[in-house]
Parts: sequence; structure tokens; C-alpha cells
Amino acid sequence: MTGHRVEAIAQRALRPAVLRIAAVLALVALYPVSTAIGNGTYEGVASCAGSTCHGRAEGNGAVVRQDEIATWQEPSSPSGAHSRAYAVLGGRRGQQIAASLGLGNAQSAPACLGCHATNAPQGQRGARFTLTDGVGCESCHGASGGTWLAEHYALPATHASNVAAGLTPLDNPRARANVCLDCHYGSSKPGQFVTHAMMAAGHPRVSFELDLFSALQQHHQIDGDYRARKGLPDGVRLWAVGQAEAVRRSTSLFAQPRFAYEGAFPQFYFLDCHSCHRTITDGPQRKLTFETNPGRPIPFGNPPFNDENIIMLSAVAGALVPVEAEAFRTSARDFHKAMGAGPEQTRAAAQALSGRAGALSEALSGRAYANADAFRVIAIIAGEATAPRFTDYAGSVQAVMAVDTLLNALVREGRVTQGAAAGIRGDIARAYKAVEEPNAYRPADFRAALKAAAGAIGRLQ
Repeated sequence: MTGHRVEAIAQRALRPAVLRIAAVLALVALYPVSTAIGNGTYEGVASCAGSTCHGRAEGNGAVVRQDEIATWQEPSSPSGAHSRAYAVLGGRRGQQIAASLGLGNAQSAPACLGCHATNAPQGQRGARFTLTDGVGCESCHGASGGTWLAEHYALPATHASNVAAGLTPLDNPRARANVCLDCHYGSSKPGQFVTHAMMAAGHPRVSFELDLFSALQQHHQIDGDYRARKGLPDGVRLWAVGQAEAVRRSTSLFAQPRFAYEGAFPQFYFLDCHSCHRTITDGPQRKLTFETNPGRPIPFGNPPFNDENIIMLSAVAGALVPVEAEAFRTSARDFHKAMGAGPEQTRAAAQALSGRAGALSEALSGRAYANADAFRVIAIIAGEATAPRFTDYAGSVQAVMAVDTLLNALVREGRVTQGAAAGIRGDIARAYKAVEEPNAYRPADFRAALKAAAGAIGRLQ
């Protein structure tokens, strides 16, 4: 993630007039959403781009905006990252990574195309399909030909009938999370797993938070028509389910030997980067660049699993599903402890933790959400029990994105005024600044900024 900067994001379409300062890393352009390969034909972006469909110059459609292609193609904003994904492979960095790994041309390498394009099988490519589209509409919404394409715009089509015809139900938090995680974390599908070797060659490390990234890619309006068709989305639910599915995905992959190891070594992609990437000295006065993490009971010197999402899920479980919280924390500690025991014990513990995360995901997806939920989660994230675990860069990035996301949920729900939120964003900006550069990360400074922001939010209850 070195060299990527935190940018200020202007207004989110979902939350107009709310100035959002967020960690939009340039890696967004390199981590498109997955290719959800099904049985239909992939017709390509051109099949959606008609002026009477999604290709209008202005978003003034009666049901949907109809300018979705323009948003997808936006050349300079995060909303256009998916359309740029294939072109990125042809740039200097993409070609250098491919050359270092012996992949040939990055724009034809299967290891790259699984996430940088809608890499449909040859037999499922329609007449207007092209890899150069990058991550097109069907990567997220599913193959359209022979399924939902001809039905989704004709009366009396409904969202339910479109889903029944094969449209991916992205309004479902669990479905959306798993589509995104295929590339924003990894999957067992071809070309959808970033190895440590790829990162050593120059690929940025992966970071993801469902509600934030959903906002960056949003090309629709949450108007009355949308609510009638799909209901009102809840930012707290999206964030919480995203954390649960991220833990479930990471541990389920880690439990598989073909992903957990790379030759004789562990697959370092799963581990905390800062536990190894630090200053090395052999002088009499050691200088440790990490802090003891109370949630990681492993032998000193062993590289720990990157538990950024585990930390967040532990916090949300305590706030929203307390009956499951202690069992999850115990399972997480058992998993970290097993990391010091051996491969078989670690894989078994990973499978157990994955099951716990799946149960939490189901509970978080199905529960009703109250206005006070965001306050409770924020208080736990920055509280005395959780904050000491922010000893690594990745976990801290997740924490500040969470507080930022949840504050916006409070504003949207009318629990916090826009003026009050603006006064808190200075502390959130300081927290983002503390994680802007991995090599300059200072845990104590980050925790102080996060605590100040969370405290100010808590006083608004």
C-alpha cells in the first residue's frame, strides 16, 4: 500500500450535503469487483449503453437514472475505477508485475484478468463482449444474455422477477459482500487471489469495507421508487455484514492448503505485513516497531494473521449480537493460538472461526436495526477493550473507515446533524492522516485521534 494516499471524497450520492473524508486509496482502481460467472451469455457493456437504457448523458430516467454508464466511465473519480481496471494492466506497474512473475502480457494473463476484467469463458461471450471493457456491468449484476436482459425493463417486471431470472440481488448485503470479496479479498475461482509474490512484485495490498466501497461505486439514487422496489438500505447493516463475510472468506481460504501455503512457506498474503516489514537491527539496543496485541496469543516472533476484520467483527458482535460475541472472541483467540501450534491445528481453527463468522453474518443480516446501533458500535470500536488491538496498520485503516461510515449512518438517520458531524470530521481526518503512509504509521497517534472522534460522537447521543 506504500505510496497510496488518502483522499478527501466529496459528497456521497446516498448522503447528499454530507462531506465525507474517507480513505480512498488509489488501490481502488486496481481491485475491481469479481466476475460472477453463471450460465448465461455475457453480452458486454455495449448491450446496456443505449440512450433509452443506461447510456443517457443526464440522469433523468423515470425509474432508474439511466446515466449509469457515464458514472461507470467517469475518468477521474473512484466511481470509474471498474472501467479503468483492464487499462491499468497495460500501464507501467501492471507490466512490471507481470514481467517479475513471468506472466507475459498482463492484459492477457489469466492471473490478472480474473479481477481486472469480466473474464467470461469463451463459450459464454456474446457478440459485443470485450475484455477491454474492464470490470463491466455483468461482473456485478451477472450474465445478462438468456437470463434477465430481455426481461428486466419490460412491464410488469419487478426486482423480484429480475432476480428470479438471474440478476444478482446486490440489495442483499450478504450477496453483495460475496460478489465484492471475490476480488477485494480473494476467491477460489481462477485469477481471483492476490499472492504475496504478486505484492512483492508491486501489487498493492488489498483493503476493503463494504459500505464505503459501495458508496464509491454507487450509480443510483435512493429515491421513493428505489425504496418501493428494494427497501431502504442500512449503512450499519452493510458495514457489519461486510465485516462478517470478510472474516468468513479469509479464514475459509486460509483453511485450504492450496491457499495457505506458497511452496515451503506460509502464504504471507494472509499475515500482518508490519510484523515482518520493519526496521531490522542487530545492535545491542533493539527497537521494536510493533506493539503487543492482546487478541493474538501466539509465540513472540511468529508472524500473526492479519486480523483487521476479526477485530471489527468482534466489536460489532459485542454491540449487536451479544449472545454470539463471547463464542466468536473465544474462537478468534483459539485461531491465533493455533498459529503457534502447527498447520493442521491452524486450519482446523480457521474452519471453526469461519463457521462462527458465517453465523454472525446471518444474524447481522436478519436482525432489525435501531437508531442507537451506530453509537454502540462506535463506542466499542474505540473503547478500552478494543482500541488496544489497533497495533497494526491494516486494523487501524478498518477502524477509521468504520467510524467514518457509521457517523454518516447517524447523519442519514437524523441522529446527528450535519453541522455536528462537520465538527467531528477534523478528528476523523487526523485518524486518516495517521494511516496515510504505512511506513509512517504510529499506533498511539492513531488511537488518540480515533478516541477523540468517537468520544465526540458519543456525547451527541
